[in-house]
Amino acid sequence: MIYLDHNATTPIRTEVLDVMGELQRTLFGNASSYYGPAREARAVLEKSRAEIAGCIGANPGEIVCTSGGSESNNLAIRGAARALRGKGRHLITSSIEHPAVLKTCQDLERDGYRVTYLPVDSRGMVDPAEVERAITPETLLISIMHANNETGVIQPVSIIGSMAGKHGIVFHTDAVQTLGKIPVQVSEINADLISLSSHKVHGPKGIGVLYVRKGTPLHPLITGGSQERGLRAGTENFPAVAGFSAAVSLALNTMERDAARITGLRDRMETEIANRIRGVKINGAGSNRLPNTSNLCFKGVDGESILLHLDLKGICASSGSACSTGSESPSHVLLAMGLDPHQAQSTIRLSLGRETSEQDITATVDALTMIISRLRSISSL
Repeated sequence: MIYLDHNATTPIRTEVLDVMGELQRTLFGNASSYYGPAREARAVLEKSRAEIAGCIGANPGEIVCTSGGSESNNLAIRGAARALRGKGRHLITSSIEHPAVLKTCQDLERDGYRVTYLPVDSRGMVDPAEVERAITPETLLISIMHANNETGVIQPVSIIGSMAGKHGIVFHTDAVQTLGKIPVQVSEINADLISLSSHKVHGPKGIGVLYVRKGTPLHPLITGGSQERGLRAGTENFPAVAGFSAAVSLALNTMERDAARITGLRDRMETEIANRIRGVKINGAGSNRLPNTSNLCFKGVDGESILLHLDLKGICASSGSACSTGSESPSHVLLAMGLDPHQAQSTIRLSLGRETSEQDITATVDALTMIISRLRSISSL
């Protein structure tokens, strides 16, 4: 199998499994209780929380553990909207956000909030000037993703975060796709709220965190016990938090080296595809992109058909967000970038990872060359 869908999820690392397995075998206490095994569990949880915080330059008390990126996004957006509704009911986001952000904003609109969905240019970039023009006296939150999950295009979040701070507006960024691939530091991003997820960095599924800058108003979504400083009730999954901590620490240890190697593989792949297959468009080309992400439009060929043929050859890829799989609608990200519906449906995403080899790239380019030729000979697009 050749796995090229790392933006959807990543295989868990052996070292992470070892950490979690040992904890599951030897420590079962509830971290919110007071007896000996519970205190040991609490110690593991807080040590892991501190390690995750250190990886992004935060304080341990600013890390709220969640079930993953979607919950972190919901807590950030709904939590801030509820906590700040006395200030106003206006939010700003972009038209290319992950469904966990867009659908949350749409739901808030049904509750009487007003949301501005900013456009992007043909490269998939948000213009900070457009953000500033959208600000009103009632704007309570701006949410712009760090990098897009479909195209890998990195957004100017540092500029937008500074702008939000100048206007006294809470700024949230979804950094689920960037952690472990490029630096994610709270001091550089200038965000009050940052969503992160474990399974994108070779950690376990079902665990994420929300960075909450000290003093940021936030209303809890899940109520009950007083866990996570009252912001997220429920018994703490400390083995998973420890797995997340181990995974992100390992990723950061080799991030620069991995990024350089993976960028080289991606660039080689795109060059060879463009040289061997006519009518190819690289979506997001010309923008600063994540090292591992390639979004390719093959004129006149249905993207789902390409994916099915790749799967038959043991190559795993996708057409975009895994959360949108099964949808018959073209990618909202690509439509926002100016592609027409046929172009958007002729696109696939290849996202490389630390296991991807030169041989994988050669086999993928060879397979795509044959598949596109065959499909174009029978296509009606």
